[in-house]
Amino acid sequence: MKIEQIYTGCLAQGAYFIESNGEIAIIDPLREVQPYIDKAENVNGKIKYIFETHFHADFVSGHVTLAEKTGAPIVYGPNANPSFKAHIAKDGEVFQLGEITITAVHTPGHTMESTTYLLKDKNGKDHAIFSGDTLFLGDVGRPDLAQKAADMTQEQLAGLLYDSLRTKIMTLADDVIVYPAHGAGSACGKNLSKETVGSIGEQKATNYALRANMTKEEFVKEVTDGLLPPPAYFPMNVKLNKEGYENVENIIKEAQAFEPNVFETVANETDALVLDVRNQEEFAKGHIPKSIFIGIDGQFAPWVGALILDYKQPILLVTTEEGREEETITRLARVGYDNTVGFLKGGFESWKKAGMEYDTVTSVDAAVLEEKIKENVPVFDVRKPGEYASEHIVDVPSTPLDFLNEHLNKFPKEQDFYVHCAGGYRSMIAASILKARGYHNVIDVKGGYAAIKQTEIKRTAYVCPSTL
Repeated sequence: MKIEQIYTGCLAQGAYFIESNGEIAIIDPLREVQPYIDKAENVNGKIKYIFETHFHADFVSGHVTLAEKTGAPIVYGPNANPSFKAHIAKDGEVFQLGEITITAVHTPGHTMESTTYLLKDKNGKDHAIFSGDTLFLGDVGRPDLAQKAADMTQEQLAGLLYDSLRTKIMTLADDVIVYPAHGAGSACGKNLSKETVGSIGEQKATNYALRANMTKEEFVKEVTDGLLPPPAYFPMNVKLNKEGYENVENIIKEAQAFEPNVFETVANETDALVLDVRNQEEFAKGHIPKSIFIGIDGQFAPWVGALILDYKQPILLVTTEEGREEETITRLARVGYDNTVGFLKGGFESWKKAGMEYDTVTSVDAAVLEEKIKENVPVFDVRKPGEYASEHIVDVPSTPLDFLNEHLNKFPKEQDFYVHCAGGYRSMIAASILKARGYHNVIDVKGGYAAIKQTEIKRTAYVCPSTL
């Protein structure tokens, strides 16, 4: 028996490759499926099942394409109603995989179809669970995403989740391994651990939602308290996962390489968004006017989903000179953004060599801000509300990047102002959006709050986020 967690940091997502005697199961695959097929071929195995823990909201799964390419059935738990052919498992249904078995354990609460898959070894011993978004390490799935589809309140769904955890999960032995669908950085929970593999015993001891003496009322209150609004792209991803989608390989093939002058024409004629995915320092030194920065080497896909509200928006890419076009198109498609028209041939250097107009972002060290703040210059904090509540510069307002458009009237147009995040990635995204909106007096603080803490700038006392 072989179990491999295939973890994607950008999405904080874990897919799983399970093999026994040449038979393979894939759990919650990403949209690009060739890596799973290659892995199967490398072990001379055959993909027998594609298990889905639920209809994902934070990414587009590869289940449909993988089924088309391999002939393996897609398996969902009870209450699932996809538009495509799938096997809807009964609660407790057992699937044979080589010498081992995988049992579908219906665990509604995060969504109504949410299902945990229990793997038993060749001796019939409970070995591991693949818990999807039902149980994370340190947290449980948020119960507010399926309200509309289930015609239930988040409190009612939270109550179902409590019952699922108590009757189906916590009854398992302490040594059973927990393989969740997500880790820290995912918007599918509030307090996910950085660890990506745990055990039932560890979770009973450390997970706030699994306290032995916890009442249902306490659980509902604690699980629903402090939930931020879900990212705007979540419903669209659920729809794609339920109804199907185009093979990402076709999307990659259709994207064209454009010379600078043609790139500009296409951008104007299609009203495409120019998305620059280079490093934030490169973007600051020079970029196409009105382009938006979201760096490929950061939390790329979630920020695309949070900030580009129209998933059908035509997109033109500016990537690094080495060429990461295919990777970028794939990562856009992972969250349902399939309308990449093309990319700038030769990267930004070709734009400069062609003598095309370009813009810059003023970016300064925290030491500069330390001097300027004495003059009462406006400063804005674009970190998440929880980060801000934990610690921030005194008298600086919270304008979270996720909701930047709601705060535009707070930014001055007549005087210079400064924006910062935790490390510099998100503040450059904010600066690019503000410049595209006509705020050319925005100044980015390099190194973000981490650098600010090395100065004498007055800050609030630190409060542990877990106590907020």
